[in-house]
Amino acid sequence: MRPSLSLLPALLLASLSAAPAAPAAAQPSDAASAGPAPALYAQHCASCHGATRLGGMGPALLPENLGRLKPAEALATIRDGRAATQMPAFAAKLDTAQLQALADFVYTPPAVAPVWGIDEIRASRTFDAEAARLPARPVYDADPRNLFVVVELGDHHVTVLDGDRFRPLTRFASRFALHGGPKFSPEGRFVYFCSRDGWVTKYDLWNLRTVAEVRAGINARNLAVSDDGRFVMVANYLPQTLVLLSADELAPLKLYPVADAAGHGSRVSAVYTAAPRGSFVAALKDVQEVWEIPYRDDLPVHAGPMQDDRAGAAGRSAALEPRRIALDDVLDDFFFDPAYRHLIGASRDGGKGQVIDLDAGTRVATLDLPGMPHLGSGITWEWQGRPVLATPNLKESAITVIDMTNWQVIKRIPTLGPSFFMRSHAQLDTAWIDVSLGRERDAMQLIDKNTLEIRTTIRPQPGRTAAHVEFTQDGRQALISIRERDGALVVLDTQSLTEITRLPMAMPSGKYNVHNKITRDAGTSH
Repeated sequence: MRPSLSLLPALLLASLSAAPAAPAAAQPSDAASAGPAPALYAQHCASCHGATRLGGMGPALLPENLGRLKPAEALATIRDGRAATQMPAFAAKLDTAQLQALADFVYTPPAVAPVWGIDEIRASRTFDAEAARLPARPVYDADPRNLFVVVELGDHHVTVLDGDRFRPLTRFASRFALHGGPKFSPEGRFVYFCSRDGWVTKYDLWNLRTVAEVRAGINARNLAVSDDGRFVMVANYLPQTLVLLSADELAPLKLYPVADAAGHGSRVSAVYTAAPRGSFVAALKDVQEVWEIPYRDDLPVHAGPMQDDRAGAAGRSAALEPRRIALDDVLDDFFFDPAYRHLIGASRDGGKGQVIDLDAGTRVATLDLPGMPHLGSGITWEWQGRPVLATPNLKESAITVIDMTNWQVIKRIPTLGPSFFMRSHAQLDTAWIDVSLGRERDAMQLIDKNTLEIRTTIRPQPGRTAAHVEFTQDGRQALISIRERDGALVVLDTQSLTEITRLPMAMPSGKYNVHNKITRDAGTSH
């Protein structure tokens, strides 16, 4: 039996709770290659980051995992270390040329392609043997549905925040570079995190402790949790797989090698839960397919270009078996309509979007979406009696509003710059967007959901990046990230727009309200 997480030292439990990856030693070491950098890595780095850079006590050091870390930042980390972690400084041990050689080396693809299969996943798993005996009630007096989970990227921590008093209940170290929004169990007790280097962490928000971890891939994109609380699905870039885990102890159940019907492999851009359909839906970055994987055995199969991997399924697809939907183009990102019948997606090349009827498995409309729409941050609301979808854009300074009854563009709302995040709340008549990808990155703009015009522009901290807004469960307060290393979380009254408080934080990124996420409020991402 693996040791209980509760028996590990506090720092190790908080940030490095899994043992070094077992398969790393089984692969040929990069140090076998000629040249000073591999030898330096083997001497100074392999004990923590793995002989093949797949990670161990430290994160994986592969180009695919370092997309958020600029080379200059990597050099500084090797030279100066990283505060509040076990990463030491090497400035006193290595000269300038050696430091640079190591920094260049971690951005070089390994000579042997890394392997991460079901055996490696299973060997990486740790769990708290006492988890089943933990109290089935919160250990604090805060409202558990009005908690916020705040991801701080500056020093790789997570803060659990009381959304009534705006006081942290706890702060703990996370895995390196959490990627994609955390997801919650149906009742909101557990939150699941996914790091860029494939670690999945299950955290008990009622008892404020980590209860399980597993490494599901080498470079992961995000995860999804089934609405019945049984399964977790993880999307990977490297290897090109989807991984199904049990939600209770994160035990690996099934690994899906991802390839189209012709055998061409693909990275997985994202996976989401389509709760009313009882299925996971995955976007594939490199092939013209979308996969739907039902976790209930009651999803109809329709005639047309959609293919069912289980032939002769008596009109129904097999639970946990992928159904392929053939597309005219790849989809990097997508959004569901409120009924979860239609998938609205676009590739990062921009220009056009697709509307796919998931029941029939066919395209029903083409959308005019210039630039690089960020549909994963889209939201919906009722406008003049019609459901509309509004999506930000990563390249264009505009919000596109689409009529979801006929899939026509109603309006493009000019903004101060490209936007990454867009949020609202069922109780608000405004939609809030950042313009953090443009020059006026300190601004946040509020769109009137009735007039489709910019109502006002606020600057929570002039000159500092404002990014990602989330609301309390009643929509009365807005929480905005000042996304700087010496940043803050700013809390505003949503009606008067006056500041209530601010909490210093280390580059706060996303923040996620339990109630809004588990009820799938129309104003938040799903």
